[in-house]
Amino acid sequence: MNEGRCRVSSAQHPFKPPLPASKRALTETNRLTIVALGSSSTAGTGASDPDRSYPAVLEAELRRRLPGREIKVLNLGVGGQSAYEMYLRLEAEVIPEKPSLVIWQTAVNDAIRDIGEEKLAKILRKGTHKLQEAAIDLVLMDMPWLPREGRYPKYDDYRAVLAKTASESGVPIFPRYGMMKSWSGSKQFSEEEIVGMDGLQVVESGYRCLGIRLADGIVAELGEGSEPGKPTN
Repeated sequence: MNEGRCRVSSAQHPFKPPLPASKRALTETNRLTIVALGSSSTAGTGASDPDRSYPAVLEAELRRRLPGREIKVLNLGVGGQSAYEMYLRLEAEVIPEKPSLVIWQTAVNDAIRDIGEEKLAKILRKGTHKLQEAAIDLVLMDMPWLPREGRYPKYDDYRAVLAKTASESGVPIFPRYGMMKSWSGSKQFSEEEIVGMDGLQVVESGYRCLGIRLADGIVAELGEGSEPGKPTN
């Protein structure tokens, strides 16, 4: 796969999140533990193998670009889960792993089910506060671009809730929607390389690009490893 395709419109959709806890962990312990919390597009539904999910790609990229560091990306994606179900897992499953960073991919199932915008905002605020209290870096992942999102009339409203809640809580967003839309518009990908035939599920090329773009931003902020696109020894 031509990985340069993944960086189409990277200037229009920048991602370089503040990661104080992650920097501290690398400096003090030489380790970086990341938890990927989410639903099917975190779990890797649609990929031919679990090693081709975005968390697996992210782990491989970070290990390659941060040689000599102990990197672990734990995939806690469960297909079909709502934001509230993920929130309930924070105390029991996420925080005990002692991650320096949590990447929380959520809200798409809530938008499809139309659970209520204020309800989603409240769940996200509570989850964000819980992770911030634990001194864990947090990135909220934007909802995916869908070629037929018109099937879900309030999709953009829920995206706005996610963005507003993140902004008010001082949490960076990984701009997945904009990236995916740019990939589609670039004509360097076919639609089926980004979203599967069901028009809903991210597929393998999309996962690989998500993992690469996440790694770009994390490594750029940590100030270590090779620059995006440059080879490592």
